[in-house]
Amino acid sequence: METPGNLFVVAAPSGAGKSSLVKALLQLDSHLAVSVSHTTRKPRGQEQHGREYWFISVDEFRTMVDQGDFFEWAEVHGNHYGTSRKAIEERLAQGEDVVLEIDYQGALQIKQLFSDAVLIFILPPSWAELRQRLTRRGEDEDAVIEQRMVHARHEVAQAR
Repeated sequence: METPGNLFVVAAPSGAGKSSLVKALLQLDSHLAVSVSHTTRKPRGQEQHGREYWFISVDEFRTMVDQGDFFEWAEVHGNHYGTSRKAIEERLAQGEDVVLEIDYQGALQIKQLFSDAVLIFILPPSWAELRQRLTRRGEDEDAVIEQRMVHARHEVAQAR
C-alpha cells in the first residue's frame, strides 16, 4: 500500500509571487505535482488551458460546485477559482506530494479538510512593490489595482 503524499498549500495576495515560488519549487523537486485549478477568468499572456488553469465558463463552474467536484472554491476579484477534489485525492493516494497555489480563502478551506497540510503564506516584499507588480501586468485599470491592494492588506492581516 502506498504511503499517502503530502499536501503543501502556497497562498498569497495577487501579485505577491505565488507562481514564481511554485515554479522554483518544481525545478528543485521533480517529484512534486502541482494542482491545476479551475477558473472562470480569461487567460493572461501565455497561459494555456490545462497548464496554468482549466479555463471554464461560469455555468460550468457552478455545475462543478453543485456536484461537489471542488475541495475548495472562492470568488476572488470577480472570478471563480476551485481545486479539483478528484485530481488531489488521486495524486495523494498514489503517494505524490501535491502543491496547491491558491488564495487565502481557499487555503483556510483546505486546512479544515487536511489538518496535516503545510500552509505557506507569502508576504509581498512591500506594498509599493506589490502595486508595481500589479501595474506591470498591464491587465487591470487603476480602480481594479486599488481593489486588489485593499484585498491584499486584508489577506495579510488575516494570515498573521
